[in-house]
Amino acid sequence: MTARAYRVAGVFSNGSHGGGRGGGLAVAVVVTAVVFASGCGTAADSGTGSGGTHSTGSASGADGKNAGGGSATPGTTPAATPSAETLPLAGKVVVLDPGHNPTNYQHTAEIDRLVDIGTNRKECDTTGTETNSGYPEASYTLDVSRRVRTILAARGAKVVLTQNGDRPYGPCVDERARIGNDAHADAALSIHADGAPAGARGFHVIAPKSLHAGAADTRKIAAPSLRLATTLRAHFKAATGEPFANYLGGGKGLMVRDDLGGLNLSTVPKVFIECGNMRDAQDARSLTSTAWRQRAAQGIADGLTAFLQGSPAGPADGKR
Repeated sequence: MTARAYRVAGVFSNGSHGGGRGGGLAVAVVVTAVVFASGCGTAADSGTGSGGTHSTGSASGADGKNAGGGSATPGTTPAATPSAETLPLAGKVVVLDPGHNPTNYQHTAEIDRLVDIGTNRKECDTTGTETNSGYPEASYTLDVSRRVRTILAARGAKVVLTQNGDRPYGPCVDERARIGNDAHADAALSIHADGAPAGARGFHVIAPKSLHAGAADTRKIAAPSLRLATTLRAHFKAATGEPFANYLGGGKGLMVRDDLGGLNLSTVPKVFIECGNMRDAQDARSLTSTAWRQRAAQGIADGLTAFLQGSPAGPADGKR
């Protein structure tokens, strides 16, 4: 931030309605104006949150206060604003994949066509699930992805979304993987919510199995993807308080699978997160809460940041 002082001489005419004096009083005054010029990022660099708020990447805490704790003391030099090169995720590329698409249901013929995922053929995409009150999974995943993008962009990362509600359907699962591959992402994440029976609740993270079958070859990414999965799991749980899923994975909040095209076809470290069960009343209250979704985004962003900075992964069994 730079400051420039201008001295501006002007003449103001007293345009009051009388005031006990006849006519206008001309007063010459000198005004000293301090103009602050500060840079701000573009939407492409930083993204927006779910409400469309532009993120400038400023050094503000979660409560909106200056990172330094307040205004500078008179006579001191204010702390320098971090440059893009000094931000913690500068130079890192993250691909976020919001599961499904809000208008997939209008294009069932297109999303039902089969695509090759290496181990077999599966539907291009699906409509996803919804809460019993009708809140769609596709709306949840897009909202949280945008929130995560805002946080990561403020930390210096380049963030790519596979879709931003800007296409009629999809993309297909093979294209979702290809977007991450073509971006040479340092990490990729598909964000989802599950549709299990009521009473089944909690979240889990899915990592790719090491395999080589047809177009699928995850042998090089299986190990780093597992580290991403356990790191993300630890941070998501800490941020949200959501328990590990009680209906699969032995209650450890972690699965390794070979039947998901988005993982099978990835050549970069990638995982899925199922943030909760939309069909369970308790989980649904969280998933439909704006405040909880922000905590979910914070946990996801913190997990990705820890992975990209090489922090130790959480234990594979979920215990500490």
